Amino acid sequence: MLQRFVDPAAVAAEIARLRSLSGFALRRRWQAVFGRAAPEQLTADLLRRMIANRLQEEAFGTLDWDTLKVLDGLARRDGSRTAERNLKIGTVLVRDYQGQRHTVTVAPEGYVWEGRPYSSLSAIARAITGTAWSGPRFFALKPAAEQDLRLKRGAARHPGKSRSSRGRGGAPAIQREPLGQE
Repeated sequence: MLQRFVDPAAVAAEIARLRSLSGFALRRRWQAVFGRAAPEQLTADLLRRMIANRLQEEAFGTLDWDTLKVLDGLARRDGSRTAERNLKIGTVLVRDYQGQRHTVTVAPEGYVWEGRPYSSLSAIARAITGTAWSGPRFFALKPAAEQDLRLKRGAARHPGKSRSSRGRGGAPAIQREPLGQE
């Protein structure tokens, strides 16, 4: 990356000025910075953030190509496992199954259930049920494809009405809250 000679205080002051701009002024500023009209659906807060990011990129440079490639790969990653991977350490998942409550804690290296470490939620679901289960589905982090399709169809038939995710058998009782935050 090329060394740039920019006053960081001047960039910070310019970004601070963005906070005082109205929606119309932000859209004009967007036009000046990006060379095209701002998308209508962007909120004023998002406009501010994106303009500030561009100002910082122009002043200090952008990320190197390897980092951009990694970030692009993460953005394109299949969303099927993101719910499980995005759980914060200390999050507690609770599932009632056949009259018994099962509590799983997210740990740095995986999960802890009944004092034993596990590498995946699916391994825990298998230990609880005795059959092969998708761990994220068992702990309601990811809906079943059939249930997801049913909900989409119901939402299309009844716009504006939200349908409960509880089908036959009810939804599992889960709690997602990091430990130590009350």
